[in-house]
Amino acid sequence: MRLPLRALVYVVAVADAGSISGAARRLRLSQPSISEAVAACEAEFGFPLFVRHHARGVSPTPAGARVLAEARALLAHAEDFSHAARAMGRDPSGEITVGCFVSIAPRFIPALLAGFRGAFPRVRVAVEEGNHDAVLDGLLDGRTELALAYDYALRPGLDAESLAHLPPHAVLPVTHRLARRGAVTLADLAEEPFMLLDLPQSRDYFLGLFRAAGHEPRIGFRSRSIEMVRGMVAAEQGWSILNIVPRSPYTVDGRRIVALPLEPALPAVAIMLLSAASRPHRPAVEAFAGFVRRAFARAGMFDPQQSEQFGASRRPRLPASPA
Repeated sequence: MRLPLRALVYVVAVADAGSISGAARRLRLSQPSISEAVAACEAEFGFPLFVRHHARGVSPTPAGARVLAEARALLAHAEDFSHAARAMGRDPSGEITVGCFVSIAPRFIPALLAGFRGAFPRVRVAVEEGNHDAVLDGLLDGRTELALAYDYALRPGLDAESLAHLPPHAVLPVTHRLARRGAVTLADLAEEPFMLLDLPQSRDYFLGLFRAAGHEPRIGFRSRSIEMVRGMVAAEQGWSILNIVPRSPYTVDGRRIVALPLEPALPAVAIMLLSAASRPHRPAVEAFAGFVRRAFARAGMFDPQQSEQFGASRRPRLPASPA
């Protein structure tokens, strides 16, 4: 390759900033230097990398987006090579970026980052949270190297490894008439207001549970926040279905809820460890992937066999009679 890596750094900076002037400011270089690097790359590759919008910056062409994904991966490998060359024989080092579905992140990412930092202090982990499509886009675009997401509509070009299966649970106010039961059915609750976690893919999954059971939910509230849904349930505005059940029965405002298994057993969702199939993993990425696998394995910090971890949570002690 006749182009220096520095030219790819400039091209990626233009894509991230959305303009040549923005990239120049970030890199503290002149605009002509950035423009020359972009032009050199386009001449080398034989096609334009960006569409120029008058007074509105630039956006990648379809071919440019593919080049940018590979350029990010190449630059990450180069950085890791530099670290490895200076620290031969030491622990993996450098920075990796991990994507995570927004409702999974609060339950699992803090413990994963804390544990991983203790085991691999020379690796820095950045996390990008987003909805399902954003997480998959990040992997395919090269912004992230690993991701935790559900097994929804996975796309070609991704390697996917199942970590755990999370069954759906009914989430009720602690004062609900059925809160003392060991389990409930959709028929028990179908006529009550349903608090819907209204995220793409998640929405289809929850509504599909109702359709499969022959019921139509009475949607009383929609939110893209799992904590908002839990809070509305705790405030006795209705009930919900969630797969991520925190160990604590308390919501952010201090109210209490209870999570009960649904009968008969309904389809679970799987948490997946995802990566781009076409890109080899750097040592730091392999280290994090291995740590995640161990965390979800038997005897790991998220052992699926331990009921408290995955939704069959301890119900809080209930009052003698509903308030």
